[in-house]
Amino acid sequence: MTAAADAAFAAAKVNLFLHVGPRADDGYHAIESLIVFADIGDRLRIGKPGDPPLSIEGPFAAGLTAGPDNLVLKASAALGEAAPLILEKHLPLAAGLGGGSADAAGALRLLNARLAPPRDHAALSRIAAALGSDVPACLAQEPVVASGRGERLAPAPDLPPIDAVLVNPGVPSPTAEVFSAFDRLGAAPSGPAPALRDRYDADQLLRLIHSTRNDLEPAAIGLQPAIGEALARLRGQPQTLVARMSGSGATVFALCRDRASAEALSGWLSRARRGWWVHAVRLGGPWN
Repeated sequence: MTAAADAAFAAAKVNLFLHVGPRADDGYHAIESLIVFADIGDRLRIGKPGDPPLSIEGPFAAGLTAGPDNLVLKASAALGEAAPLILEKHLPLAAGLGGGSADAAGALRLLNARLAPPRDHAALSRIAAALGSDVPACLAQEPVVASGRGERLAPAPDLPPIDAVLVNPGVPSPTAEVFSAFDRLGAAPSGPAPALRDRYDADQLLRLIHSTRNDLEPAAIGLQPAIGEALARLRGQPQTLVARMSGSGATVFALCRDRASAEALSGWLSRARRGWWVHAVRLGGPWN
C-alpha cells in the first residue's frame, strides 16, 4: 500500500519471538526479538490550518487523549514541525502491537517530508530512539532483529511471506505492568535466541519459531487470563501452525500455511468470540 504525500500508514508490530533477560540496574531488561510488521495498522494524515495539533478518530479512539503525553505530539515537538495531525486509530490499545510507537514513527515520517531539507535517516533515528525503544524499529516498518532494550537493530533474515491471524481478546496489557509481573515471577534468565541464518523458507521459519519463546507470556496471562484463552482457542484449530503472544500482549497471533487458512481461522474465531478483535493479515514488510 502506498501512502499519499499528506498521509502515513503506521503498521502493527509483531514479535515473532521475544527473549527477555533479567532486570538490569538501570531498570531495563535486555531483549532479543525478531520483529515483523502487519499489513494492518493506524493511519495519520495532515489536518487543515486551524485544526487542533492532534485529533483522534477511528474505532479505538476512545481511551486515547491528545494531551502532551501522546507520542504523536511528542514526535511532532521533537521534530519541530507543528502541522496539525489526524490519527485514525484502528489498532487496540495496550495490545503488544507497538501502536503508540508506530504512530510516533508514522508522524516522524509524515512530518519530516514537510521539512526543507528533511532530516536524514540517522538524525530521524536518533529522534525516534529518544521517544521510545520500539519507535526506531517502526520507522522503516520492515523486519528487524532487536536487541539491547530494543533500540539496537540489525537487518532480519530474508523471510518468506507469512500469513497469520491477529487476535486481541479486548483486555489491556500495559507493558510496565507485565514486566513488573515478569520480575515478580522470578523466572530464570532466558537463554539466547538461536543463531539466525541469512534466509528462511516457510518450514525453516516454523522450526525457528517453535524453538523460541515469548518470555512475557506467563506474566501477561497471569494478569489477563483472557490472553491464555485466546492462545488456547488458536492452538486448538487445524489451521494454526504455531500460536504465540506478541510483545507484552494482549494480542496473540497464529501462523498459518496460506491466506485461505488464515481467513478460515479468522472467520471461525470471529463467529465464536464476537467481542474479540480478529484479523487475517500478511506479516513482513516493508509497508508504506
